[in-house]
This record gives sequence, C-alpha cells and structure tokens, in this order.
Amino acid sequence: MIRLVTLFFLISGSVISQQTTPKAAFLEKWNNSKEYLLEMAAQMPEDKYKFKPTERQMSFKDQLLHIHKNMHWLGTTYFSKEPIDKDKSAENLPETKKEIIKLLKTTFDKVYTQVQNTNKDEFSSEVDFFAGRKTKLQILNLLQDHVTHHRGQLIVYLNLNVIEPPRYVGW
Repeated sequence: MIRLVTLFFLISGSVISQQTTPKAAFLEKWNNSKEYLLEMAAQMPEDKYKFKPTERQMSFKDQLLHIHKNMHWLGTTYFSKEPIDKDKSAENLPETKKEIIKLLKTTFDKVYTQVQNTNKDEFSSEVDFFAGRKTKLQILNLLQDHVTHHRGQLIVYLNLNVIEPPRYVGW
C-alpha cells in the first residue's frame, strides 16, 4: 500500500510539474489568445476593417497586420532553428478579411511550433534585444503582452462600431 501511494505521488508530481512549466503555460495561453483574436477579427465586418477611431491610430486591419508582423519577427528571430531571413511577411500583405484571418492563424501556429520546439533550458538564456539583453522567457512574455495590448485596442474598435466583443478568454 505504501508503495502504491508513493508511486501515485511520484507520477502525479511529475505530471503537475510538466503542466506548470513556463513553456507549457505559454503554449496553453497562446492557443487561447489565438482563438480570442481570431474571433474578434471574424466579428468585425469586412467593410469596417479600415475603421480607425482617430486619424493618428491604426485601422482595425492595420492593427491585425501589426500583430502578425510582431509575432513573426519575435518568433523567427528568437525561437526559430532556421536561418533568419528578412521579414518576408511584410511583403504582399493580404487585403481581404479572410486572407488576414488565415495569415494570423498561420503565424500564431508557427510561433506555437517554434516555442514548442525550443528546449526548456533555452528560456533562461539571454539574447540581444533593442531594449538591452533579455532572456527568451522575457521575449515570450513580450510576445503575449504585445498581442494583448493590441487586442485591447481592437475591443474598443468593435465597441465603437456597436459590435459586442467576444467573451474574454483567459487561460
């Protein structure tokens, strides 16, 4: 009986620790973040994709493309095993709502795979960043924070167009 209880704690402790790593937590949140943003992008009618609250702000479409470019840049620069090529994602950016949503999904999935393929020990390694040396874990936090920041702006855009934003998705 004692052996069975000990075995249970060893197995459950191992499973719990695997589920609470920064990498696992990020990947779970990243997928939820993707679904939340894609739902927002789908809710805005295509004829409102050029909407911007003021002249100095980006349009709804430009916000989405900006999110894409930042994800592509951070994911490719800091988590890709392939040689870094200049941001080809800035070339031939999509125009239609359907194409933009497809591009966002692809970019989210690519970052997911890049992070998933990163060895957990690499997250504590430091990299050169324009704001100084940062760990890859800090870059992960920046990836999510940047999406969240612009998604918050998109919620305002939806509300200003009398479109109820999707229900908040956390973890």
